[in-house]
Amino acid sequence: MTEPSKVIHVRNVGHEISENDLLQLFQPFGVITKLVMLRAKNQALLQMQDVPSAINALQYYTDVQPTIRGRNVYVQFSSHQELTTMDQNTQGRGEEPNRILLITIHHMQYPITVDVLHQVFSPHGFVEKMVTFQKSAGFQALIQYQSRQSAVQARTSLQGRNIYDGCCQLDIQFSNLDELQVNYNNDSSRDFTNPNLPSEQKARSSQPSYGDAVGYPQMPNAAAIAAAFGGGLPPGISGTNDRCTILVSNLNPDRIDEDKLFNLFSLYGNIVRIKLLRNKPDHALVQMGDGFQAELAVHFLKGAMLFGKRLEVNFSKHPNITQGSDTHEYMHSNLNRFNRNAAKNYRYCCSPTKMIHLSTLPQVITEDEIVSLVEEHGTVVNTKLFEMNGKKQALVLFETEEEATEALVCKHATSLAGSIVRISFSQLQSIRENQ
Repeated sequence: MTEPSKVIHVRNVGHEISENDLLQLFQPFGVITKLVMLRAKNQALLQMQDVPSAINALQYYTDVQPTIRGRNVYVQFSSHQELTTMDQNTQGRGEEPNRILLITIHHMQYPITVDVLHQVFSPHGFVEKMVTFQKSAGFQALIQYQSRQSAVQARTSLQGRNIYDGCCQLDIQFSNLDELQVNYNNDSSRDFTNPNLPSEQKARSSQPSYGDAVGYPQMPNAAAIAAAFGGGLPPGISGTNDRCTILVSNLNPDRIDEDKLFNLFSLYGNIVRIKLLRNKPDHALVQMGDGFQAELAVHFLKGAMLFGKRLEVNFSKHPNITQGSDTHEYMHSNLNRFNRNAAKNYRYCCSPTKMIHLSTLPQVITEDEIVSLVEEHGTVVNTKLFEMNGKKQALVLFETEEEATEALVCKHATSLAGSIVRISFSQLQSIRENQ
């Protein structure tokens, strides 16, 4: 086994495979800094930003055979620890000027939308298109200017600057994509040259998207998934599962009910119905909207702690749950999160964290009232109340993931001063005091 390196060696790279195809294969694992196509040998060398990103990519592709345009490609660590500029042959990502910028946002205390980014980047030239997505490197965006000169000027002016005081720092590189493909105008993607695009997918899409290399068009919500993950999938997600029903076991039967399970599993997709098994009180069946949503739930919730128990989460042998007097129906519930802003909700999918994000709060609310709402579930380490687009939101940091999970399952969709509070996990590591 070659010693781990941030440089990945790819073999069987046919003439039909482009640089962008390779970028799509590895972008989910982090920022790619250099790419060299060795056309004569049908090979390529690709340098990730750091060794852990490369290790994640190779671990993932140990279990999942990577294919591009129907061709299997083979990946391993390169014997090179670093690609030199000479190797790079001017095809590298990062320094070669291009009209498309790749932006990574560090210390993201507040949500960033297309509109926020447009305000920041449009003073430097006409922005044609924009796509935002969540990657292992953090929140990222691709921004396409009309001219390369505008992109160079924007990068020179904005590199290392903060969008908000003390947070949301911009890390800007040149992308080596030639053209952004935007199918929808919404909070996470926008084509400023075509205002007539729909805001969400109306029917199953057969249009090519960033996900061609991963096969999105086979998924029922291809466009939303492509917009959320920017052409890759979260490490460990195959995107090919078609089983919709999940078996959850090792529940705490004294404290769990269908609505609490709904609050947890609805973070990963729409819920059709839930059934607690009366003959096995620590077991339940959860039927998700489709196989991709079920795969996200199994992946992110396996081993999560709730009410003193470590959950076991697996696909069920049952294709669906038969409706009956002992099932709870959620198919038409307006609390299902993925009926609106599906791309945004996919982007926020993660394993339980110590931090919860509360939204749709009453306009008049104090941090003390937020603490009072959730403090019975654990030790509150820190809170932050803020306003975004005129709406009150809050972050609450608990001491453990289990406490945050309990607060979410017990208090999501409860009423506070006439408002129905929505709660999700936040991927922020800490609450900064200076905002």
